[in-house]
Amino acid sequence: MARAGARLGLRWQAGVRSAARVESCRRNGFGQEPLSPISLSGVNFLQHPRAYRAALCTELTKPLVVRDVPSSSLQSHEVRVRVRYCGVNFADILACQGLYQDKHSLPFTPGMEFSGDVLETGVEVSSVKEGERVIGVAHTKALAEEYVADQKLLWKIPHGVPYEEAAVLPVSYGTAILALEHRAHTQPGETVLVTAAAGATGLATVDVASSVLKAKVIAAAGSDRKCNLALQKGASQSVNYSRAGLREELKKLTAYKGVDVAIDTIGGDIFKEALHSLAWEGRIVVVGFAGGTIPSIPANLLLLKNISALGLYWGRYRDQDFPVFSSALSSALRYCQEGRIQPHVGAVFKLEEVNEAFAHVTQRKSTGKVIISVS
Repeated sequence: MARAGARLGLRWQAGVRSAARVESCRRNGFGQEPLSPISLSGVNFLQHPRAYRAALCTELTKPLVVRDVPSSSLQSHEVRVRVRYCGVNFADILACQGLYQDKHSLPFTPGMEFSGDVLETGVEVSSVKEGERVIGVAHTKALAEEYVADQKLLWKIPHGVPYEEAAVLPVSYGTAILALEHRAHTQPGETVLVTAAAGATGLATVDVASSVLKAKVIAAAGSDRKCNLALQKGASQSVNYSRAGLREELKKLTAYKGVDVAIDTIGGDIFKEALHSLAWEGRIVVVGFAGGTIPSIPANLLLLKNISALGLYWGRYRDQDFPVFSSALSSALRYCQEGRIQPHVGAVFKLEEVNEAFAHVTQRKSTGKVIISVS
């Protein structure tokens, strides 16, 4: 069991049992209840501003609470979206533990991706219209009934793609496409190793590599059940690394040639075994360290086998190379509409069950994507 996930899982499990699941009151994130005066024929009234429910992290390492928060006004380039589904990402959980690289001032609402409907647009918005279905990405604040987005961070959902599947696409499939196509330049017929292959990013990578890029996929996971799921999603072969050494099994499966591409989200010893299993001029893409250990890379191995170790920080592309970032999401939507990929929703929780959803992920009970139903 991944150490980082296990520790977080125990914390969330204990917290969920001891805390109230919902704290619903008409207050903002600082516990204040704002009232705004209005005037009608010389008579003053007090009126509550429009509000919506949001999951709030009010104290690090503690369970989230669900409260009413006031709606904000729109800037000219912004869009108000009625959120229907929000994806749960490990980064959200780390942020609420104070362990993510991007720190947020308390209180804050987590949530990095969502699907929903356009409610209102600013005067300069031209890319979307009221009533259109969209997906979007955010730094935070998406785990709520309402989200105000910059118009450039919204993409229209094609006809025939349901909200649930659309909510899975931004982070998991955006990461998979960037890792396989943009960083590793995966070619048809190459052998691709995917670690943590039954997780949200893992299954997305298996899906894209096998169904879109026509690569041969070897799925590595920590149980037979998870390996079987990856096989159902397109992997050709699998390795249960809780029962057998990954490096030795890969030698057998590739006739000692090795894998051309490895996409790793675990780090630690699994990364090292994957690195040693690369073929001549193979490429390994570092996506994360869910195992809790950041490994060192022996530079002599890179030289001797002419292999490459590449990094992928999905969120940085939003700021550093937005055309590439946007293209990956557009590709994900197109692949989904064409039926070339099949996003896997592993579990759906209600907004009031956000702490149970977080625990489901950290305890490694999840397969595919866990999403929150906000509607």
